Amino acid sequence: MRKRGGWLRAIWRYTPAVAPLLIVLVAFGVRFHELGTQSLWNDEGNSLRLAQRDVADLVDAAGNDIHPPGYYLLLKAWTGLAGESEFSLRALSALEGVLAVAVTLALGRWLFSRAAGVVAGLLVALSPFAVYYSQETRMYTQLGLLSVVGMALFVAWLRRVQAPKDEKLPPTMLFALGLALCNAAGLYTHYSYPFTMLAQGVLFVGWAAWVWQRERIPGSSLPTPLRQALVSFATLNVVTLLVFLPWLPTAWDQVTEWPTTGEDLALGTQLRTVFTWTIYGSTTDAQGWLNFLWPGLLIGVALWPEQKTRRLPHGWRVGLPLAWAGIVTGALFISGAYREANLKFLLPVQIALALLIGHGVVRLWQIPSTETLRRVPLLKPLEQRYIRYLLAGVCPFLVVIGQLNALHNLYNDDTYSRSDYRAMAAEIMSDPQPGDAVILDAPNQVEVFSYYFTGETPVYELPPGLGGDDEATRRLTEDVIAAHTRIYALFWGEEERDPNRVVKATLDSSTYPVSERWVGDVRFAQYAVRADTPLIPVDARFGDHIRLTGYALTTESAAPGEVFGVLLRWETDAPLTQDYKVSVQLHAPDGFNVWQHDSAPVNNLQPTSTWTPGEPVLDRHGMFVPLGRVPGEYRIVVAVYADSRLLVTVDGSAQVQRAVDLAPFTILAP
Repeated sequence: MRKRGGWLRAIWRYTPAVAPLLIVLVAFGVRFHELGTQSLWNDEGNSLRLAQRDVADLVDAAGNDIHPPGYYLLLKAWTGLAGESEFSLRALSALEGVLAVAVTLALGRWLFSRAAGVVAGLLVALSPFAVYYSQETRMYTQLGLLSVVGMALFVAWLRRVQAPKDEKLPPTMLFALGLALCNAAGLYTHYSYPFTMLAQGVLFVGWAAWVWQRERIPGSSLPTPLRQALVSFATLNVVTLLVFLPWLPTAWDQVTEWPTTGEDLALGTQLRTVFTWTIYGSTTDAQGWLNFLWPGLLIGVALWPEQKTRRLPHGWRVGLPLAWAGIVTGALFISGAYREANLKFLLPVQIALALLIGHGVVRLWQIPSTETLRRVPLLKPLEQRYIRYLLAGVCPFLVVIGQLNALHNLYNDDTYSRSDYRAMAAEIMSDPQPGDAVILDAPNQVEVFSYYFTGETPVYELPPGLGGDDEATRRLTEDVIAAHTRIYALFWGEEERDPNRVVKATLDSSTYPVSERWVGDVRFAQYAVRADTPLIPVDARFGDHIRLTGYALTTESAAPGEVFGVLLRWETDAPLTQDYKVSVQLHAPDGFNVWQHDSAPVNNLQPTSTWTPGEPVLDRHGMFVPLGRVPGEYRIVVAVYADSRLLVTVDGSAQVQRAVDLAPFTILAP
């Protein structure tokens, strides 16, 4: 008769034999799912345009970037074979992500056990953090791949160093050379890779100390295996540096001169975000501290001493992912580079934590009854065993469920969609008119915008160069305004290139804003250039202090599909603490609101809380006449609101209104 629990052991015994292939297939599926659905975004356009250059020009251009040229050179070779569609461009990263899962399976097996590698591989395969960057034409998945390959080669090399001579393993030098070249490729991929090399160095010192303690003979020199390992490790690192030496001066300049863009947040907030992204994914819903109990328990169990003797000591083996994760994460914090946009540098950390969790699952399942849990006085050995089985199953299950929810968000929640340059370009090209122009602020957007935009409309890149000359930017923006009647503007990355918002301020003060919306992290706006007309005096008081003292319409009639401007002159007779919005509306004869433009004054540039008493504020609003409107007499209505509308009195009248009926407006027949 089979012992109780035998069927569980059978499942556990045979599943690891086929699980690695299934996990690799899962990794392939989730990374290639909807791979080409979304538009390329800004940084992906940069990658493409660099890859399209000839090799010498590519390397030279990478010298002005914050990334070394390794990924771009590989992408150039890849696109020569696979083409330049969105799917093809991203397929390189997707394949690298699948390879990272496969290597994680191997590294987990070498460090701990086949089952531990399977659990770790599953967590990396389903990680929304890893999947997100596996679906992006950037170098971050390659960073993760080379980091885990480097660690796997490092472990394989140390195992071979310690192996008896009769073991049939590849020569030590083969692993050493592979590690040297892998580390060089990592340096050419991303400037955070040296921290993985630093972790290798720390781990090598720890291993050497263990070997010295175990094999030293009092009064003798270094043991021969240790002396050979020291020479080999020093040599492979020299080889790495020699391969990277041609790029080292450029790398030094880029790393030391690039501005620091980190966020000053509490350490607890930073750690919580890091653990959320690396365990549950970057697209997960908010996770409370309780959700870290399950992975925390498994990591804690992984650290529990192991009685079984292996070639590398247990403390060193669990120390590898700990040191790896700690050094890479600590470097991000200490360098002042912490911000959400830079958490992609932590893809190696996600792999390291998966290895610890995978080992913890297996340790919890396999801990003998003679160890820790036998000390629980109220539980019998059999009860303790099933509690361990339950925890070993439930804890990783809860982590995987969290990952699957975050994967659902990644595929279905527009919050996590990349900026849709494809849609913005299509909208501009759908209704071309004489006098149109497109402004890209910041200018490097042109690399992705031109991938989709094939129209004849002039495209202006502002501010020029890397920015910094506000007066030149203002003049160039005014030149665009003078030459065109409708301007589309795409605002992205202004903090670095146009920190004083000169392009937007010039457009808002000289043209009529018609519409504005966020497309991902790009603000997509449309402006109308219209000649101003004389202001017509009016006396309308909104609330206690805000006065509308004049208005002007750029025209008193327009046909459907046309745009006209409304200019308002505001004043306050006292400082204001509340920020209000202005709503300019076009009402049909029956009072139906057919179009409105709402914003804080001057298109959000001069909130009411910044107004100076007695100083006029000129506030422009662009109004679009919707297609299909019946010709006739319409009305221009103005309201001011925060949580609710301010009540209005006109010309000192005692009659209180909720809005001002400002002027008639005629919609003409098409």
